[in-house]
Amino acid sequence: MKKIKMGIIGVGRLGYEHACNIANRVPACELVAVADANQARAKEVAEELGAKYCASPEELCADPEVEAVAIITNTASHVDMIEIAMNAGKHVLCEKPLAETVEKCKKAEAIVEAHPELIFQLGFMRRYDHSYEVAKKKIQRGDIGDIILVRCYSQDPISIIEGTLEYAPRSGGQFIDMSIHDIDLIRWLTESEPAKLWAVGGCYEFKQYKDWDDGDNVSCLMQMENDIMAFFYAGRAAAHGSAVETEIIGTRGTLRIASVPTDSLVEVMSEHGVCRECYQDFITRWHGAYIREMEVFCENIEKKQAATPNVYDGTKSTAIAFRCKESFLKNELLPMEY
Repeated sequence: MKKIKMGIIGVGRLGYEHACNIANRVPACELVAVADANQARAKEVAEELGAKYCASPEELCADPEVEAVAIITNTASHVDMIEIAMNAGKHVLCEKPLAETVEKCKKAEAIVEAHPELIFQLGFMRRYDHSYEVAKKKIQRGDIGDIILVRCYSQDPISIIEGTLEYAPRSGGQFIDMSIHDIDLIRWLTESEPAKLWAVGGCYEFKQYKDWDDGDNVSCLMQMENDIMAFFYAGRAAAHGSAVETEIIGTRGTLRIASVPTDSLVEVMSEHGVCRECYQDFITRWHGAYIREMEVFCENIEKKQAATPNVYDGTKSTAIAFRCKESFLKNELLPMEY
């Protein structure tokens, strides 16, 4: 089987996970080139994984051996990286969110539209988690009747709060940085767009979020265009670890994913009672989803088929996230505007 030769731009914490998956865990592709703004880190990862080091994204994308590029850089650079890669004739998988403004998302749309021969896929990896794939099939099959409500919880562990606080001022805020995953899930599961929304929250543990017009814990209630209700919550200070839960309530049944977050089926019985240990970071929880996401990207390239999530999913999710932030700041119920 022909392997798709891939380069990766950005090998920080998540980028390194993707690089290892491309090099060792996805048979359909091969890691051939690595670039990162941190030159020493790029050289280190390239040497470890048997790929060539490139001094810049431009050098990596100009390499004729590279067929596809994974872009795992900071959000503000995504559109520039997409343009460099696609103008060089490379297929692209880009991490979410698509961009830090809706205007830049529109620019990304134009870049992708200018290259219809190339595959573009956005990294909303939860769609490729096995549990979510099963839930989606059950919904499509009508197992739970018509959807009434989708409820999503996402909590990051307080153990990583130092890094979170360092990044927070330039992250775009809770809604764009964290809740955008749940926004994408809600759109995907309901096959609809928000008609109106009301976002609330506050600075319950880390008061400095107020300086960034943000909250450390936020939530939003939505009514979709097809009348389905949706609710999501995002928190930065979970004592127990990383936890993501989704519930889909239908007229004939309910689906619940990860209602008890745990990294295994092991139960610890001690003087503290009976407990399960939770995932301590998002990469561990979504390890399988990241692999499956890359497998699907390779399948899309091989079969020359349109990828999902696509660039338009990125724009819509970003627009919704910023409307949520506007509702949060105004403390008002707002109609959705696209």
